[in-house]
Amino acid sequence: MEQGSTRDGAAPHAAGRPEPHATVRVPEQARGEHTHGETPGRTGPARPVQRHSVRGQVLDALRTALVGGDLIPGEVYSAPALGARFGVSATPVREAMQQLATEGAVEVVPNRGFRVTERTSRELAELAEVRALIEVPVMLRLARTVPAGRWSELRPLAEATCAAAAHGDRAHYAEADRAFHRAVLSLAGNEQLVTVAEDLHRRSQWPLVAGPAVRRADLVADAAEHSALLDALIAQDLPVVQSLVREHFTSAK
Repeated sequence: MEQGSTRDGAAPHAAGRPEPHATVRVPEQARGEHTHGETPGRTGPARPVQRHSVRGQVLDALRTALVGGDLIPGEVYSAPALGARFGVSATPVREAMQQLATEGAVEVVPNRGFRVTERTSRELAELAEVRALIEVPVMLRLARTVPAGRWSELRPLAEATCAAAAHGDRAHYAEADRAFHRAVLSLAGNEQLVTVAEDLHRRSQWPLVAGPAVRRADLVADAAEHSALLDALIAQDLPVVQSLVREHFTSAK
């Protein structure tokens, strides 16, 4: 499928340049489409890992690589080469990449592989505007109706974003950030809202083309807004809620 592939199906990366080594790894249980052998303390073979499970784990790994900058905007990656890196066949990688293509993270390059989408600051601004149009009214409504105790239950999620930010790990911070926002919006009881908002959120976290490196201080400041938002929601301070949410979307990393 990938252009210039060798007889074993592997393809060169980005016009012959070597692929940078990603730090992300697929868990051991996902290495290969099935695992065999015995589980300690049990008799009989372990249940095989189904392909959809492998594909899901590869998809998570690729998303982490995208956010962490291990997959570079504009570069072309072949499924066989990525499969070799993750220790899986090309098939689940190709399936995961197709999913990312539907999300706009990559685009299919016929006979070569997948190119990571090159995004601009304008696109990021547009995503922030759409997120604000959707989420600000929802959070204002929730601020009027959700008891203070429910907001307090989300404090550990806000603290998790602070911990990830303190380590300067963009990929882990992105995951913690999405978990916090997902928990907040889930209180609206609208699953479609949560799905749409999370898709927009994920898109806003992809790195920009030639964008500046995200500093730890930026992540720490961004994370601090979660705790401040919870304080405003508990106090039902609607002007502060609106201001914080809009600012959070504008400065989101």
